[in-house]
Amino acid sequence: MISSVHPAFLATDLPARADVVVVGGGIVGVSAALHLAKKGISVALCEKGRIAGEQSSRNWGWCRTMGRDPAEIPLSIESLRMWAAMNLEVGAETGFRNSGIVYLCETQKDLDEREAWLAHARSYQVNSRLLGPAEVDRALPGSARRWMGALFTPTDGRAEPQLAVPAMAEAARRMGATVMASCAVRGLETAAGAVSAVITEKGRISCSSVILAGGAWSRLFCGNVGLDFPQLKVLGSVMRTAPLDGAPDYAVGASNFAFRKRLDGGYTVAQRGANITPIVPDSFRLFFDFLPSLTKQWRELRLRIGRRFIEEWNIPRTWPLDGPSPFESVRVLDPQPVETILAEARSNLTMSFPAFKDMTIAGRWAGLIDVTPDAVPVISPVQALPGFFLASGFSGHGFGIGPASGRLIADLVAGDRPIVDPAPFRFERLARASRRDPLRAPPVEAVSRQVHQA
Repeated sequence: MISSVHPAFLATDLPARADVVVVGGGIVGVSAALHLAKKGISVALCEKGRIAGEQSSRNWGWCRTMGRDPAEIPLSIESLRMWAAMNLEVGAETGFRNSGIVYLCETQKDLDEREAWLAHARSYQVNSRLLGPAEVDRALPGSARRWMGALFTPTDGRAEPQLAVPAMAEAARRMGATVMASCAVRGLETAAGAVSAVITEKGRISCSSVILAGGAWSRLFCGNVGLDFPQLKVLGSVMRTAPLDGAPDYAVGASNFAFRKRLDGGYTVAQRGANITPIVPDSFRLFFDFLPSLTKQWRELRLRIGRRFIEEWNIPRTWPLDGPSPFESVRVLDPQPVETILAEARSNLTMSFPAFKDMTIAGRWAGLIDVTPDAVPVISPVQALPGFFLASGFSGHGFGIGPASGRLIADLVAGDRPIVDPAPFRFERLARASRRDPLRAPPVEAVSRQVHQA
């Protein structure tokens, strides 16, 4: 499903020094590198596997303002402006189109929730609006059911994840950034309590600032430098169809399915509101951090315990920098999609939109989504470790808001006026935002030990 490493990203000459090192080659890290290069700041991006090899190429490809947490609305507005100019900016096809997105409402409760969101969005002049049943029928001809209504945003859009992020990385490289795949960063060196270098598997890079945009790996990396970043993973399964005629051009989300048209004429399809939440040792360590969100979203989460518990149990939580790190053991997280969830998505979709009845499935995949307790990302300097910046925990929203998120963290590193107010994304808002001695690993909780033994 994912292409091989672009030859240009297999740089063998490690720079001895860069002003900034970006750890992670997903959309946020790549966007940060691109904006730093545009500012004339020397930057090296190190990706342990492939550029956009994980969730940045495995998401739905939606680029939306609609339905965002109010804290994310300014980021999404700025990102949509960037997406609209992205093909010209990077000199390549990213697949972005202002196609519009529709959230279907089945009950009055759904409509009330969408109306409540509109109250937040109106202050930002977002052009979302509610549609009545007849308007939904006109917008989505071919639906086999009558909908209570919908929330519609004509300026939201879609892009192709597998095209967009590598194109942005190539643009950053052309502008002077060093972009390296298959180059894991093992950890940080400090001097006088501040970042002074990164140690990679290929050698040392002196630097004064580091941006960690490591997605699902960020908590593990933070732990080895003594930072407790509350982050868990959620498994999302997705499939794509062969080219298909007669289905809507809009991206559409209902309570139990979602789809959006692809550049190739097919559709990306998923089951909405049915993500797998693997139970792992961190599930117990972070139980009380995530309890409020677990209680609120109980019906949307499917808790599973399986092989991933043992895999994460066996990953070292601390390691020396003069030997292989966990990031070299697993280059790319490539989980298997959950076929039962995809079968549910197909069934639910075809019952509502018969045009999909004879669709041919051309591919299936899954990705691990990095989530925070409040489902809002961290885009922030870390006060406990000067020179260290974190851009992670995007909770399934990272692709759409990735362009402006990368710009925001680049602004913070450069000391420039930030593109949006960074206050909602501070690392210190999280209860565990503290630093400990990285050489002393915390004890494993008794409850985790009991589950492991069981």
